[in-house]
Amino acid sequence: MNHELDHPKDTGPELPHEDFRCGTVALAGRPNVGKSTLLNALIGFRLSIVSPRPQTTRHRILGIATSEAGQILYVDTPGLHRGAKRAMNRSLNRAARSAISDVDLVVQVIEAGRFTDEDEALYAALVEQSSPRILVINKVDLNKDKTVMLPFVTELVTKHSYDEIHYVSALKKQGLSELEQAILKRLPVQPPQYADDEVTDRSERFLAAEMVREQLMLRLDQELPYATTVEIEQFSDRPDGIAEIHAIIWVERDGQKAIVIGNGGAQLKAIGSGARRNMERMFERKVFLKLWVKVREGWVDDENMLKKFGYTD
Repeated sequence: MNHELDHPKDTGPELPHEDFRCGTVALAGRPNVGKSTLLNALIGFRLSIVSPRPQTTRHRILGIATSEAGQILYVDTPGLHRGAKRAMNRSLNRAARSAISDVDLVVQVIEAGRFTDEDEALYAALVEQSSPRILVINKVDLNKDKTVMLPFVTELVTKHSYDEIHYVSALKKQGLSELEQAILKRLPVQPPQYADDEVTDRSERFLAAEMVREQLMLRLDQELPYATTVEIEQFSDRPDGIAEIHAIIWVERDGQKAIVIGNGGAQLKAIGSGARRNMERMFERKVFLKLWVKVREGWVDDENMLKKFGYTD
């Protein structure tokens, strides 16, 4: 299966059928409401990395879902958040705002029973756009008492205007087909932009870096994952069919480097093993992964370093 692509295919003016729809849909929300889990569930492929930590997603990621009815181009965005004091956080907010400005539809994702100041700030940004908007209330499986949802939603729709509201559990894959139908009917009638078997426009190189970073998010304590980023130094296919990948884990301080490496290199080995297994599943071939940990003080606040590591709007 082809999990990356170089160029959109040249489909010409032909429609697969007269009502075939294709368009771009931004999945927007504050950090940690489940946007990446929702993206993965909607495209049926584990594309976006997931962890229990907020701000796991740092880049706009395109996920492509193609069916007989149409092709939906989902954009998973970094969570829009307040108090962006560091250059990295400001970059994430710019990326999130940019993603909602040029799409056919915006899906605002919130957590069942919660509508915070950050949710409100995102809604205010959406109102400035002309795109239709759907509200998705996620994690409904965690709400045992469904009667508390009614007053919550009643208050929401009194103060906010959405074209539709959908209740889903991205984790349990509940309510997704109804949501997909609601999305498709609001997209323009036009030919697909990508081939049927393509699921993203991101390269394997990018996805490899994300899978190392996912392990950092899962295995490191508290704030340390936010001081790390991953750079792929080499990605090549050897004659024996094995993908050889060399990656640098960048941290801000020597003390952080020691923690990432762990006693006798145990932590770094675990990070590498977890990432390699995920890469082999996604890339459908054996992977030889070599990791290094290097220190670059203040990279999170260095605009040039952020560009070097791919954090562009």
